[in-house]
Amino acid sequence: MHETQGACVNNDQSPAMNLVHLLRAVTVEFDLLGAEFAARHGLHPTDVRALIHLLDAQRQSTLATPGWLGEQLRLNSAGTTALIDRLERLGLIRRGRDTADRRRVLLTVQDKAQELGWAFFGPVISEVTGVADKFSAGEVETVRRFLTAVLQSTRHAR
Repeated sequence: MHETQGACVNNDQSPAMNLVHLLRAVTVEFDLLGAEFAARHGLHPTDVRALIHLLDAQRQSTLATPGWLGEQLRLNSAGTTALIDRLERLGLIRRGRDTADRRRVLLTVQDKAQELGWAFFGPVISEVTGVADKFSAGEVETVRRFLTAVLQSTRHAR
């Protein structure tokens, strides 16, 4: 169901709504995997989201500061500090000074976190990439464009 000018419209059988339902199902499955990973390693689900943001930042060569991480997670500075302290105590991230600006603290993901992540999520990642390999380059590009647009729409709504 979705709202159109105040009225509720049930269009559950439309191709677009079928995609929404599939995206929701994939999201639920990934959330369940993340929760299982968190529970197995004594983490909070927010810790897992923080690690994902930090890994994405590292992959995109984005400098990850505590302030940046707090913005990504929508945490206040006290909550962000507690989260960083916890992840650092577990040996999953490291705080370090920026060599270009010694006043700035940068966060980096430690090898231990990457190893734990690959050990748990590696099989799923392999299955997903195996599925994607069965699609043509054009189909993969269409899926990429669709997911990018959905991500942008979702971020805009938030």
